[in-house]
Amino acid sequence: MEKKASKMQLLFMLSIAVLAWTAVVLQFYINTTNWQHLGLSATEGTIRFFSYFTILTNIVVAISLSSILLKPSSASGIFFAKISTQTAIAVYIVVVGVTYNLILRKLWSPEGLQFIVDNILHSIVPLFYVIYWLIFVPREKLRFLVAVNWLVYPAIYLIWVLIYGSLSMFYPYPFIDVNILGYAKMFLHAGILLIVFLALGFLAIAIKKSIGKKIL
Repeated sequence: MEKKASKMQLLFMLSIAVLAWTAVVLQFYINTTNWQHLGLSATEGTIRFFSYFTILTNIVVAISLSSILLKPSSASGIFFAKISTQTAIAVYIVVVGVTYNLILRKLWSPEGLQFIVDNILHSIVPLFYVIYWLIFVPREKLRFLVAVNWLVYPAIYLIWVLIYGSLSMFYPYPFIDVNILGYAKMFLHAGILLIVFLALGFLAIAIKKSIGKKIL
C-alpha cells in the first residue's frame, strides 16, 4: 500500500475486510447449527467448511487487506500490497462472484441470515474488492505470463477437493462432483475453470496496464 493512502482508500479497505471477516464467521456459525442434522462431527464439518473456494477466497481477501492495514511493513503486509498480488486476488474473487451468480444461485433459495451472508460472500465482497482494485491499486506493466503463476492457488484447491472427495465422497460444488459427473467430465470442468482463471488473469493485467490507476 502506498505510504500516503487517502482516508477514502483506508475506509474502503477496512469496510471490505470487516465485511469479509464478518460473513465468514457468520457462515461458520450457520454451518455449525447444521452439522448435527447432517450427522457430521465438528472436525468433519470444519473441514467441509474450509473446502469451499468461496470461503477460502473471502478469507484471502480479509487477510490481505487486514495485513496491509495493520502491519504494512511486515512480510505479509508487503506481499499483499504488491500490485500483482492484489490483481491475482481480484481475479479469484471475481470467479467467486461470477460462478455463483451465473451457475449456483439458482440451485437454492437461502432465507434470513443465510440470505444476507450469502450475498455478502458472493456479491458484495467481490464487487467492492473489484471497485477497490480499479480505483486504488495503481497501474503497472505486469507481464502476462504472471497470470500463469496465479493458477497455483486454484490448482492446489482442485487437488485438495479431489483428495478429500475421494476419502469422504464430499465435493463442495456440483460442477466438480465426481459422484455425479465421473472423473472424465469433472476434469473437463476443472480444465475449463483453469482456462477461465487464466483468461481473467490476462484481462486483469491488460486493464491494469491501461486504465488501472489511483484516481482518489
